[in-house]
Amino acid sequence: MAKSIVRHTDGTYQVKGKVSGKELVEAALHEITRVFENKGNKFERPEEVKRYLSVQLGLEQREVFSVMFLDSQHQLIHYERLFLGTINQSEVHPREVVKRCLELNSAAVIVAHNHPSGVSEPSQADRLITDKLVKALKLIEVKVLDHIVVGGSDTYSFAERGLL
Repeated sequence: MAKSIVRHTDGTYQVKGKVSGKELVEAALHEITRVFENKGNKFERPEEVKRYLSVQLGLEQREVFSVMFLDSQHQLIHYERLFLGTINQSEVHPREVVKRCLELNSAAVIVAHNHPSGVSEPSQADRLITDKLVKALKLIEVKVLDHIVVGGSDTYSFAERGLL
């Protein structure tokens, strides 16, 4: 977090001097991550999941493929950026996702990636990798709850569109 933005133990923040937009965004991301990653917070509503992922991925200049690893109660165990790509693609390896699910003892996942173009409509490659991940994770009894594509402030949910 930026040195000019200080978080106090009572949960309030103090801004010291001028703060750049980047520092402000980093502080907001830190706070949102802290709130959502506290044990006991469940990701049950698509809107809060999309809001969380929009903050995590919406400003990225390159494609980032990430996974929210969840327990059986859909509480966040860990959020991880697994694959970093170029401006219009990232290579996703289902084997690595399976491996991390086993390491973290995850019962469910929400996968996500961004489109730096700002267009959240999934490509055919996005649909294919989603199918591969669903099949691979089903073998180890991990449910894919959703695949969210973030295009700037816009999102596309595979689950909401009936694609999962």
